[in-house]
Amino acid sequence: SFTSQWPNMEGFRITLVEESDLYNWEVAIFGPPNTLYEGGYFKAHIKFPIDYPYSPPTFRFLTKMWHPNIYENGDVCISILHPPVDDPQSGELPSERWNPTQNVRTILLSVISLLNEPNTFSPANVDASVMFRKWRDSKGKDKEYAEIIRKQVTSTKADAERDGVKVPTTLAEYCIQTKVPSHDSSSDLLYDDLYDDDIEEEEDDEDEAEASGIGSEMAGDCFGDEDDSGNEES
Repeated sequence: SFTSQWPNMEGFRITLVEESDLYNWEVAIFGPPNTLYEGGYFKAHIKFPIDYPYSPPTFRFLTKMWHPNIYENGDVCISILHPPVDDPQSGELPSERWNPTQNVRTILLSVISLLNEPNTFSPANVDASVMFRKWRDSKGKDKEYAEIIRKQVTSTKADAERDGVKVPTTLAEYCIQTKVPSHDSSSDLLYDDLYDDDIEEEEDDEDEAEASGIGSEMAGDCFGDEDDSGNEES
C-alpha cells in the first residue's frame, strides 16, 4: 500500500487520504529539534491540481496552528505555493513563486523552515506576527508566543499516538533518509521528483538545505553523508 511504502523521512510522513486518489495527500510534519516546535506532530492536506506540476498544489494544516504565515483555516501563505504570475504589489519576486521544477519535497522543507522562521512582512495572522516579534525582539523574555506554541505541540501528542507514530526529538532521529520506493508508472505524475537523483550528492544537498532556510546545523546533519546521517548526536 501507499502508506507502507512511505515511512517517516526527513521530518515528515506521507500517506494518501484515499488509496484510489493520488491527488489528495495527507502529510504529517514533525517539529524540528531545537526549536519551539520540537516534538510536534502537525497534520496537513496537500491537494494537487489536474495540471500539476504547472500549477502549485494547495497546502492546508489540519492541526490548529498559531503562526504568522498560517491563516485561521490552516492555509499556509508561502511564496513557493503562489502561482507563477508577475504581481509587483505582492512584494514577491517571480523566482520565489511556484515553478514546475519545484516538488513535494521542496514544499515540505520550505514549510518546515517557515515554522521556525516566519515572514512577518506580509503575515496571514497579524496577531501571531505581533506576538512573534515581541518574543523574538525580547530574546525570549516575552514568553506568550512560545507558551502558545508549546501548548500546541503538547496537544498534538494524542494524534501521534493514535497514528502509531513516534515523533523524532533528536537530529539523528529526525534526519532519516529513505530511498524512493518502486511504484507503478501511473503514479509518476506526483512521485516523479519527490527525491531527485542528485539527492545523494552531498554538495547539492547542502546547497538545497541552505536555500530552504533550515539552517547550517540541520543541513549538516540532514543532508550530509548517508553513512553518518543516522549517527549524529543532537
